[in-house]
Amino acid sequence: MSDIKSGGVDNKPALVETLAQAFQTDPALSWILPDPAHRSRALRSLFRVLVPADMRAGIALRAAGDEAAALWRAPGQAHSGTLEFLRTVVPLVATFGTALPRGLTVQAGIDAHRPKGRFWYLHYVGVRPDHQGKGHGGRIIRAQTAVADDERLPCWLETATPENVPLYQRLGFVTQVEWDVPRGGPHFWGMMRPAG
Repeated sequence: MSDIKSGGVDNKPALVETLAQAFQTDPALSWILPDPAHRSRALRSLFRVLVPADMRAGIALRAAGDEAAALWRAPGQAHSGTLEFLRTVVPLVATFGTALPRGLTVQAGIDAHRPKGRFWYLHYVGVRPDHQGKGHGGRIIRAQTAVADDERLPCWLETATPENVPLYQRLGFVTQVEWDVPRGGPHFWGMMRPAG
């Protein structure tokens, strides 16, 4: 998978842009931030916070042409700690504004349903809209699941996008839990890929 590379400091703007574009129509983020124009701005701010945080906790991967990006948190790093919370709380409050309660509701559901233990956590993966359906998502996920297989570790993800569930199943992920975010929020699937 020579077209998949580890993202470094120089790649942060491209990683942010790829993920912001990819998540513009995500059901969970659309519920949190219903106005599309506000969501577009907020997603860039959100990923400017999340990309460096996830790089510290794991690895960022990118397609060579920035068609796709993935943020993986290393085993034992799925749950953010106090220091990370303090580092990110002010920028996230500024990003979400009055939508923060919805964002916290979604995050609480994710935290409540994420398993304990050691696994690679696929925090975010996305493909720019004009490159979707061309295999970039599968390639960037397989690049890290191969590492997990070498380490004999499982992988975990959550998705609120029904169309993505079959893709993840083809990549070896199995649904472990489903839940609905309260107050009319989206439906989520929590999926585990067993250790290879």
